Amino acid sequence: MKRQIIKAEGHLIDTGILSTILNTILTKGSDYRIIDFQVGKTPDAISKLSLEISGSTREHVEALVGTLKPYGVYQPETPPARLEPADKDMHAPEGFYSTSNHRTEVWHNQRWHPVEHQRMDGAIVYYPDSNTFACRKLRDIRAGESIVCGNDSVRVYPVEAEMQAMERSEGQFAFMTQDVSSERSVEVAVDHLASDLLTTRSKGGKVVVVCGPVVVHTGGADALASLIRAGFVQGFLGGNAVAVHDVELRLFGTSLGVSLDTGAVVEHGHSHHMRAINRIHACGSLEAAINQNLLTQGLMYEVITNRIPYCLAGSIRDDGPLPETVMDMIEAQNQYAKIIEGADIIIMLASMLHAIGTGNMTPSWVKTICVDINPAVVTKLTDRGSGQTIGIVSDVGFFLRELNRKLVND
Repeated sequence: MKRQIIKAEGHLIDTGILSTILNTILTKGSDYRIIDFQVGKTPDAISKLSLEISGSTREHVEALVGTLKPYGVYQPETPPARLEPADKDMHAPEGFYSTSNHRTEVWHNQRWHPVEHQRMDGAIVYYPDSNTFACRKLRDIRAGESIVCGNDSVRVYPVEAEMQAMERSEGQFAFMTQDVSSERSVEVAVDHLASDLLTTRSKGGKVVVVCGPVVVHTGGADALASLIRAGFVQGFLGGNAVAVHDVELRLFGTSLGVSLDTGAVVEHGHSHHMRAINRIHACGSLEAAINQNLLTQGLMYEVITNRIPYCLAGSIRDDGPLPETVMDMIEAQNQYAKIIEGADIIIMLASMLHAIGTGNMTPSWVKTICVDINPAVVTKLTDRGSGQTIGIVSDVGFFLRELNRKLVND
């Protein structure tokens, strides 16, 4: 039998990480012996675990250690980072470490270094001039850069621990779990989110909204515009459609040709979104339309006039698109990543496509709230690695109107 000592520390019991570690060892056909376990006796005190794991071969044990890494396990005698040069642009060495969105550190020069710009599905690049490590997409790697290979020198902080830390430090969202339930009180969720937004604004924090066109269709655009005007939003992400239908609403009073006042389909309403795109192109851009007094209110009006950083990412489905829509997908991803950098809260509103895209580049310690009438949207987010996401099953228009009433109109 081959043996290896591993350690873990943090809120191991109340997060369920301890049982996950032990069960994983057994299900992988290995065994363990607890060498030492120091239990944190207060809510703020951490527990410390030392284990000896055993397996039939060295390869089996090494593979098991890799499997346990996402749960915060590390080796007490951690070897220094194995750094290999990239042989050409956009190509990492074969054994490169593929990142998660969890807080990560690398052991180098006798200390743990935090990894900057944390995101999933990247590589870790070492910058010797600044003695720092950072996540980079494969396409951004350049020949000669030093890439972290293997996982022996890597330490990961699991999402369960991050969520517990957020709840302890601010006391928000402790009433909610990551489970998705249509029976959860929307009014209670609104109250807690409103409180958190007030706290974030008072501290000069950053809230980013990811928005789908359903926000306009369900009558929530005015409420969201009001929240932007009141200073609760510092970043806006969406697609071509949300801007198009917001402009359609302002120019024609319809969304997808349906009157938001009466709920009736308007004659020739099917062409309204195309006419809206056409009028914006006549002006030259959304901002030009505002300067020319064609667009005098609405969601995009508030985003632009309040100088909120935004990106409209295009897709193959887009009509038009609007002049501001970014049709280069790599450029759109870069702009999304820049806008969410440093975010304290990300609110995803009825957009599976843009929610999953944003989730892929969001660190797991960022509070993420997804509001959608379809519980499967939150499930898909979680399945794709955004395990910190809190799901609120609700009509997004109703949710935004209630949130705006609580924050602005009360």
